[in-house]
Amino acid sequence: MIKNCKFLFILTLFLYSTVFAQNISETKVDQLVAKTLETFNVPGVAVGIVKDGKVVLAKGYGVSNIMTGEKVNSSTNFGIASNSKAFTTTAIAMLVDQGKMNWDDKVQKYIPEFKMYNEYVSKEFTVRDLVTHRSGLGLGAGDLMVWPDGHDFTPQDVIQNIHHLKPVSDFRTKYDYDNLLYIIAGVVIERVSGKSWTDFIQENFLNPLEMNRTAPNWNLLKDKSNAIVPHVPIDGKLKVIDRYTNPIFDAAAGLYSNVDDLTKWVQFQLDLGKTKEGKQLVSEKRMKELTQPQTLMPYATRPPYNTLFRAYGLGFQLQDIAGKLEVSHTGGLEGIVTQIVMYPQLNLGIIVLTNQQEGVAFISISNTIKDHYLGLPEKDWVSELHELISKSKGEADKITEEVWSTVELRKNHRDNPSTKKLQGTYRDNWFGEITISEKNRQLRFTSKRSSQLQGDMFYYKDNTYAVKWDNAYLHADAFVFVEMEGNKIMGLKMKPISPLTDFSYDFQDLDFEKID
Repeated sequence: MIKNCKFLFILTLFLYSTVFAQNISETKVDQLVAKTLETFNVPGVAVGIVKDGKVVLAKGYGVSNIMTGEKVNSSTNFGIASNSKAFTTTAIAMLVDQGKMNWDDKVQKYIPEFKMYNEYVSKEFTVRDLVTHRSGLGLGAGDLMVWPDGHDFTPQDVIQNIHHLKPVSDFRTKYDYDNLLYIIAGVVIERVSGKSWTDFIQENFLNPLEMNRTAPNWNLLKDKSNAIVPHVPIDGKLKVIDRYTNPIFDAAAGLYSNVDDLTKWVQFQLDLGKTKEGKQLVSEKRMKELTQPQTLMPYATRPPYNTLFRAYGLGFQLQDIAGKLEVSHTGGLEGIVTQIVMYPQLNLGIIVLTNQQEGVAFISISNTIKDHYLGLPEKDWVSELHELISKSKGEADKITEEVWSTVELRKNHRDNPSTKKLQGTYRDNWFGEITISEKNRQLRFTSKRSSQLQGDMFYYKDNTYAVKWDNAYLHADAFVFVEMEGNKIMGLKMKPISPLTDFSYDFQDLDFEKID
């Protein structure tokens, strides 16, 4: 009897593993994506799956542009945003292979003018530190130099200004996601290789991997006829917005690609640096380093994945999912969010690209697909995440509604002591100048260097105002706190109004001094 039970147990395990070794059906993905598009109001999605060296699925869904109705297909280009970071770290790995640099070289070896807030940190800061989010700076610190589009900052401005940003933690002790240091990593690649970051990526990865419809940035995309436009919901209605095109962001978030090409990139990563012809572009040793933990990240242990660790590697996020190593990254630009997920032990890669900025949409799709391959019970991720995000948005809406209701109640109050003195020019060390002026009895906030950061300014309460940006799709209205010394205005500080404001609107890092 005991032997029979053991036999049945082994047989059950065999049948169970056989069922889930099968590839997910295209019909199941079709139904999943259709529900995702409808539930989260996403116009278009592209999905790619590679398993055991073969492309299981590369398919587009929905439309690339709600104005034209053009369909998404497997070669439709999306901005992959921060999934570009892995191209930057793989480029550094190649240069390390070539003996031209090392991960632990000091940044000042290649960029002597590089300085952080602290002199010791400036001298000790390494190339590895540039790409592992452990600098001591806060989440998204200084991103207003690159976000939103329409600014005039350059990579050299980032290098010159970053030392003004004050740390929020000790060097190498805490994870806080950063974009500016990846931009600087791109400059390191240029100075070491003698080629622009875009040329290096094109010549060393896109060409040999035959990613023929991919470009290092939008401006270099030769054929723009099959590309999505970004979409943002405004007051419940989906709108087409201008795409981000500034090349300052290239090394952190620049690439435009599609699932046909990204399946090749993912397979290259899974094959540890080999092309489909077997040519080793980057050594296995260096490729393995990319997925070694560098900076610990917070994590929560909960079903069904029971994660026990999370860390950032070199251009990838790492965690254990149901006993397997997950190597992944997400990316977001205004109106575009993406995700790449890989399981080296399963030789599996999943790519989800979307043209709307609702992140739980791609998570719903990738989680459902990975659950199939991990052999986990089927779960309705779309409904669960929709409920979660609806609750979160509801709470955030209550906060913003209270602010604007208070503004409306005090709209005609002209007796705030700081109002008349508020007009003038203010300067922040890294962001530059802004002006506050009055026209037709309405205060206006205008940034000198970031053209989209302008809007009407309203009295809220005490010495606090609220700015409503002219571009509603920024979803980043902000408080302005007037700092007084007696009756004299000394400066301004800011912070986002909504807790759901994208972290790249780092208003909290600004410290304006009144100069006129």
